[in-house]
Amino acid sequence: KMISFIASRYKFVSKMLADVDTALEVGCGDAFGGPLVAQSVKRLICTDIDEEVIVANRKRCAFFDNIEFAYHDFRSAPYPEKTQAIYLVDVIEHIFAEEEPTFIRNLVHTLAPDGFILIGTPNAAAEQYASIHSREGHVNTKTHAALRQLGRTYFKNVFSFSMNDEVVHTGFGPMSHY
Repeated sequence: KMISFIASRYKFVSKMLADVDTALEVGCGDAFGGPLVAQSVKRLICTDIDEEVIVANRKRCAFFDNIEFAYHDFRSAPYPEKTQAIYLVDVIEHIFAEEEPTFIRNLVHTLAPDGFILIGTPNAAAEQYASIHSREGHVNTKTHAALRQLGRTYFKNVFSFSMNDEVVHTGFGPMSHY
């Protein structure tokens, strides 16, 4: 089941980023979703703070001409190149609240003037159903309202989509992941 849920998230991202010249993923992990998104964009830069996983991803995804992998920590600095789109799937909940303003500002400074960001994260209301391991790693979960407010702090336009399992919708925010 989990594979279908994760694939659905990246399929959604790939549809939202269709035909973007340069997109950047923050926290690519094992690059599971990179190949899905790479089929929709002209160039994809996948970043992570785990250098070993970046090296492994370069080998595993070498057959994709339009994917690059780079070590980068957005808690420290913007990426050195402007991009039209940035996406992070299940990353922001791992950023400590005190690091979040710098993290988000660095994302914003990485965007081209007409760029946009997609942020996917679990709902804080679902935390009570999460495993102990998940709760330990999720140090900054958001409610629907909190995620929306975070977006409005930095952007003029904010669009909220919700997700239950593999279904994306605009339904009742408090019962969904984003």
